[in-house]
Amino acid sequence: MKKMAVLLSLAALASCSANNNNINTDNISVVKKYVAAVESKNVNAMAALLSDDYIGYGPSFSDSINKADAIANWKNVAENLYDSIQYTRSVNLAAKITDGPRPGDYVVDWSSLKITYKDGRGPVYLFVNAIYRIENGKITMSRTFYDEADAYRQLGYQFVPPSTQQ
Repeated sequence: MKKMAVLLSLAALASCSANNNNINTDNISVVKKYVAAVESKNVNAMAALLSDDYIGYGPSFSDSINKADAIANWKNVAENLYDSIQYTRSVNLAAKITDGPRPGDYVVDWSSLKITYKDGRGPVYLFVNAIYRIENGKITMSRTFYDEADAYRQLGYQFVPPSTQQ
């Protein structure tokens, strides 16, 4: 069911792009540069690709982060947590959205990732769907979706339901 939802989302974006000849395909190169910066854990390159008013959402419903906090978080992850991040497959699609609450130029990045940890845990394999809004060659917004519970399971965590005792 999740795969169907992702495919329908991509098909919807593709249909939007098919009807609009004003798509800026250079935006895909912005996302590719950002992905390369993530893989190489190059925080300075990441910062250069994010607009000053950047806001990122996800993966959880209530998650959001601004540029300064996103860069600080990635610096911490690069130095202390992740040994490597590899995009093992990445498919990109550009679309121009002209209506709705956030019109603009978007790039969808549908990827498979392999993450290894400095403490020897992992690897963790994830399917990630990230949607980026691009303005003037910078990422102004992102929405990232992946299965956090699956990542924790791969790291050996177990989920225990809350006690029903009162």
